[in-house]
Amino acid sequence: MQTFDASTVRRWQDQYSRRLRITDSLIICGSVALAQYIRFGDFPHASDHALSEVPLLSVLFTALWLSSIAMFNTRSIRIVGAGIEEYRRIVSASFWTFGTIAMVTLLARIFLARGYLAVALPVGTLGLLVSRYLWRCYIAGKRSDGKYQTMVLAIGDRKGVSQLAQELTRYPRNGYVVVGAGIPGYGPSRGKTLLVHGREIPILGDETHALAAIGRCGADTVALTGTERFGAQGIRQLMWRLETMDVDLVVAPGVMDVAEARLALRPVAGFPLLHVEKPQYQGAKRFQKRAFDFCFALAALIGTSPLLIAAAAAIKLTSKGPVFYPSERIGLDGKPFTMLKFRTMVDGADKQIPGLLSLNESQGGMLFKIREDPRITPVGKILRRYSIDELPQFINVLRQDMSVVGPRPPLRREVAKYDGDVKRRLLVKPGVTGLWQVNGRSDLAWDESVRLDLSYVDNWSMASDLLLIAKTLKAVAGSAGAY
Repeated sequence: MQTFDASTVRRWQDQYSRRLRITDSLIICGSVALAQYIRFGDFPHASDHALSEVPLLSVLFTALWLSSIAMFNTRSIRIVGAGIEEYRRIVSASFWTFGTIAMVTLLARIFLARGYLAVALPVGTLGLLVSRYLWRCYIAGKRSDGKYQTMVLAIGDRKGVSQLAQELTRYPRNGYVVVGAGIPGYGPSRGKTLLVHGREIPILGDETHALAAIGRCGADTVALTGTERFGAQGIRQLMWRLETMDVDLVVAPGVMDVAEARLALRPVAGFPLLHVEKPQYQGAKRFQKRAFDFCFALAALIGTSPLLIAAAAAIKLTSKGPVFYPSERIGLDGKPFTMLKFRTMVDGADKQIPGLLSLNESQGGMLFKIREDPRITPVGKILRRYSIDELPQFINVLRQDMSVVGPRPPLRREVAKYDGDVKRRLLVKPGVTGLWQVNGRSDLAWDESVRLDLSYVDNWSMASDLLLIAKTLKAVAGSAGAY
């Protein structure tokens, strides 16, 4: 039997935390020194009593900033490498530091810090965020090579373990690998496996063999997809045993596609209850989104106006037909509207659809997608590759038919086939971009596209919109799934 060595598994985590600590220190010290130099020049002379306090202030400033970065747990292995929580904590720690400094200098009547802080805050915070992004790219490269992984032993019923394994392997950048499974009804005999996405996961027995299975598969994390077979006392004993082995325990609550901002853990009478907040797409939140949409769409149209004029001229000069392609789509609350796009196909392309149905490559048949569509013009291929054909949709945003970020705009024939759950997509305006745009676009299966859209509807926030816009720029540059 393989001996489990927790120190080997933890080594990369400790090493990574040390590297973060070094780069954080260098960036903070550098930004404070830069602020001091820009604001006061060379090191102040002792003859100037007010300015002679600046070096001491810089030292205290640096120490407080580094301490707040540590207090906010920005280097916790639980959050590094994925999601926005790491970035949020860095920004919170930085602003907390500057708020504290501002109050102290005000109460102490030290009036030399205003311009000093105005330089250090943006430079240091931006430097920390860029540094963490570069470290994420480094981790992603390591994980693509099979390193820096979190080895998971999943315990629960067969369906729950399979679903957990599927979701964890869907996003390899998160670094979770299911290396073993504990399923009720199975003994510790070898040779039995669970097939997930073409990968065989060994079944190492049931929940009673969990501790022995850890050593056999080399797991550093145990994930429970169901707790009913353990009971409260059984889980408590399992936590105590795992603590001595330096193995983490996580419990999958059974809910999916719920953003962290909507989750709150509230202990009640000794029971940890997971509270799920309601979606936030009504009232003031909707007004906030509408204001952002108008400003962003107006800026986008003005900023890309030369590109819009060039695209329109290219379409008009190279093929017969109108410059724009108006398409009926279904919007908020099921109301139809006319969506504008640059024409990328020959005029009258819709009439050719019946003869091309046999070539449809869309999984599930709900959508109509052909990778090498014969109706697309040469100019249209370029426009589609870089999503230039979708820029006129910002006019729809100004008309309030669409949003900058939202679900994919559906056709009437698609909406006619919606069941009760899928109709939730119509609770918000369709978007020029969205989760579907940054997760494969035309390569997405229908079920996956629906799942992403429903996840957006339930978890919308301004922070997620800004993040999706940033990811869209990267997806457009890569042109994956654009055809």
